[in-house]
Amino acid sequence: MDMETIYRLYFRDVYLFLQGLTRSETLAEELTQETFFKALDGLKNFDGKQDVRAWLFTVARNCYYDHCRKAKHAAPLEDAETKAADTPDIAQLLVDKDAAFTVHQCLHALEEPYKEVFSLRVFGELSFEDIGAIFGHNAAWARVTYYRAKTKLQAMLQTT
Repeated sequence: MDMETIYRLYFRDVYLFLQGLTRSETLAEELTQETFFKALDGLKNFDGKQDVRAWLFTVARNCYYDHCRKAKHAAPLEDAETKAADTPDIAQLLVDKDAAFTVHQCLHALEEPYKEVFSLRVFGELSFEDIGAIFGHNAAWARVTYYRAKTKLQAMLQTT
């Protein structure tokens, strides 16, 4: 698949994903363009084993994190308390910036697909149906994987 086709098919999805992370239309547009620029550069290394959309979301998420690092502040995880995030223990921790950083560190340490499913659900505000489709599974698989990710995160947080 060429980049023009990928851009046409997935621009809106990537933009909405980034808008959910940034809560800013302008920044989401900027990061979406950066995402596709980086994806164009990385297309030669894309092996096709992963869904293109999931790969783009990963590139987009990394662009967002790069932006946050450049702005010399951690990703605003306080906004992660959304209707998609039904984890009151973790959501309460996200209010405090130091605790949010700890949650972010634990999330970074999670193995795949738990890390990606949790991020897509909480930060991307995607439905379980959409998450399942990204990974080539059904909504039930996405729910179970999200629950396991949440459980693993809570266990990691208790040990820190």
